[in-house]
Amino acid sequence: MNRSILVLMFCLFSVGSAEFVIAGLLPGIASELDVSVSAAGMLVSGYAIAIVLAGPAITLLTGRLPRKPLMIALMTLFAVSNAAGALAPDYTTLMVTRVLSAFTHCTFFALALVVGTGLVPADRQGAAIARLAIGLNMANVLGVPLGTLLGTEFGWRSTLWAVSLFGVIASVLLAVLIPGGRQDGPPSGALAELRVLGRSQVVAAIGMSALGCGGVFTAYTFIAPLLEDVSGFGGSAVGVLLLLFGLGTFAGSAIGGKLTDRALMPSLCGLLGAVAVVLATYSLLVTNQWTSAVGLVLFGMSFGAILPGLQARVMRSSGIGAPTLALAVNIAAMNIGIAFGSWLGGRILDTGMGLRTVVLAGAAVAAVGFLLSLLELFRDRTRTTPEPAAEVPSHV
Repeated sequence: MNRSILVLMFCLFSVGSAEFVIAGLLPGIASELDVSVSAAGMLVSGYAIAIVLAGPAITLLTGRLPRKPLMIALMTLFAVSNAAGALAPDYTTLMVTRVLSAFTHCTFFALALVVGTGLVPADRQGAAIARLAIGLNMANVLGVPLGTLLGTEFGWRSTLWAVSLFGVIASVLLAVLIPGGRQDGPPSGALAELRVLGRSQVVAAIGMSALGCGGVFTAYTFIAPLLEDVSGFGGSAVGVLLLLFGLGTFAGSAIGGKLTDRALMPSLCGLLGAVAVVLATYSLLVTNQWTSAVGLVLFGMSFGAILPGLQARVMRSSGIGAPTLALAVNIAAMNIGIAFGSWLGGRILDTGMGLRTVVLAGAAVAAVGFLLSLLELFRDRTRTTPEPAAEVPSHV
């Protein structure tokens, strides 16, 4: 495998782990910083909101900078902000460091895909994108559970120190192993990139991404307290259980990718419906440890299965004439859902309705996404003239 692709995979693994690992650390953070679990859950929302509000803007503002130095700068900021988070004396400071870390997420992900596809021949670009996606998936498979185990044994600050160290390593690897040149070609015009956002299919695709991820993260944000307080697992078992979730996500991504290649919208409709069903069922299974563990694997599989379709729908609706912003919007759309889901779950907990109700609320959000996907499937089949695709740029 191209060593530059491996470096980008490691970078995406680090960035993805930083976003999601907080979900497994909420009880420890809430206890040490003297805040409620729902307030600690806002650390997930704050990160996601920063991606949504700042990600596409940062992508546009930095679009004319050379890509390799920009990627190194972003990973350096990532390392510094997570180190600052490990030293945070209070909740407010920790939230600020999370936001600073999130500023790197959207733009770096977009650049990694653009640069990664520029490092391989045209007939292998699809494989390069798939391998980069593995880097993000491995954040759920390994990064989150291992980070949770580390936080359980040595405190949540140790996990942030580890994430920061990964950022330092990633910055060095980028400087040494990523070549300059071909991937640093001129960017597409800002107006061309912005016009993508006016397409009706793009708006609907963003809605599906937001609702699909919103349903999942309404429940997943509070998965650690759910497993401890409802299923009755000890804190030391949560990291192992999240590893099961991650393995389910990885398997689901493989299944979803194959289904997406065969029939994008029909499969996406079915898989979004499956997320709603799995979450509704999981709210019943979670009271028993064995059924909770099985349900957690199915939960992970359903989440992983929708990711390829959601990404493909946004990409195909956006076209490829403005690839960097299209990819940034894709990440922003999913993080709209993550922010909303973690906020919704926290509000439900504040009303005293309990953690199982949070899971049911996630099922309801996913069901709305399923209905929207059905509407888009119908529109696709009745649309006589497809919306114009953007022109393919002559550079990578």
